[in-house]
Amino acid sequence: MFKTFIYIQRGLKKSFDNIRNEQLKHNLLQAIPFWIGSVITGFTAMLYAKVFAWGESLLHFIMNWHSWLIFIIAPVCFVLSWWLVKEFAPNAKGSGIPQVMAAVELANPKEHKKIRSLLSLKIIIFKIISSVILVIGGGAIGREGPTIQISGSVFRKVNEYLPEWWPKISKKNMIMTGAAAGLAAAFNTPLGGIVFAVEELSKTHINYFKTALFTAVIIAGLTAQTLAGSYLYLGYPKTNDVSLMVMFPIILVAGVAGILASQLSVTMLKITDWKKRKLKSDKANVIFLIICALTIASIAYFINYEILGSGKEIMERILFTKDKHEDWYMPVLRMLGPALSFTSGGAGGIFAPALTAGASIGSVISGAINLTPNETNVVVLGGMVAFLTGITRAPFTSAIIVLEMTDRHSLIFHLMLAGMVSSIASILVSRHSLYDMIKVNFLTEIRRENKI
Repeated sequence: MFKTFIYIQRGLKKSFDNIRNEQLKHNLLQAIPFWIGSVITGFTAMLYAKVFAWGESLLHFIMNWHSWLIFIIAPVCFVLSWWLVKEFAPNAKGSGIPQVMAAVELANPKEHKKIRSLLSLKIIIFKIISSVILVIGGGAIGREGPTIQISGSVFRKVNEYLPEWWPKISKKNMIMTGAAAGLAAAFNTPLGGIVFAVEELSKTHINYFKTALFTAVIIAGLTAQTLAGSYLYLGYPKTNDVSLMVMFPIILVAGVAGILASQLSVTMLKITDWKKRKLKSDKANVIFLIICALTIASIAYFINYEILGSGKEIMERILFTKDKHEDWYMPVLRMLGPALSFTSGGAGGIFAPALTAGASIGSVISGAINLTPNETNVVVLGGMVAFLTGITRAPFTSAIIVLEMTDRHSLIFHLMLAGMVSSIASILVSRHSLYDMIKVNFLTEIRRENKI
């Protein structure tokens, strides 16, 4: 097989040597790795989405069959998810976005070798396995953040396998483009992927990699659509015949969601810090995980099983059925679930849970002030943008993602208003985003390990 790979490389080199136009040859050689990474990302993202959806379906089947089994499945899955990451790929824990952000910062001549611990084939494998196990056990996690780390790993691997004679490509640009392609494939939101790369990741002027970024997002998205069909993450909620006065409840919901999202971030960071200081042994960690799992299982069994999983079905019910108003405690549950799941040490993202928490906040407040169904939909979408902004501090990315996943382009100003208000309100609790703080922790640990 290795000889075959060598023959392919020689054949490619001979073919490119025959191209007379040097600029054309250089541009083509620069583009091909991005195209290859995009196709692989599209396939991997859709495969992961199907496996993750199977995990959620299995959880629902178990709950409908014998709901008491959640008291057995949850502790086993929480511990197994944590153990797999701890033993085989420690940097696969959590969302994956802070790892990509850290990798972008490490993509310099002095530290680029450290990126391997953050983005690798091992990360891909255990990210998928750990997150699927955790969601089967009722973990309130999503797959979108993990997809971004997976796609970043794919692009880094493609860059690593380029032969010596290939024109050098910026590692930073490859990683950022991979992350954008991953988000585009996960949500089917190409503009969201581009804005994410610029707003959240890029410290380089976009002119240096805009062509690669655009083509990678398009190819990854088209590959994903080839497998899954042309789809919207949520669908087409009804938002017509809504007056301009709806801006006032949007502002209210955005402010509340921004503050609560920022407080959730602070709480999760405090739990993580407490675990590092107090839970020194594996036994102590296992006990903590069992307590977290049984807490979630008890709430699911005795109060409301919708605390489990990513929460996508909650968003769909609120937006597309007449049952639009959640119980007052649902936002609390949809924050408690991610807090216990995200800090477990297993793999799993917070994008989808954040959207669900925001939707539930919008739903509760809309019911309290008696909004019409269509006004409720608008306010719920604003809540989704606001809560995601409170977590990420990326209002434009949040607005564009929700805009694209629902195809409600007429609401662009409503959603951007929600993001702006949330961004301001969240600063009242903490000036830094959850991802920024976790990124700093990863960078500190990696640099410390390399000094030892």
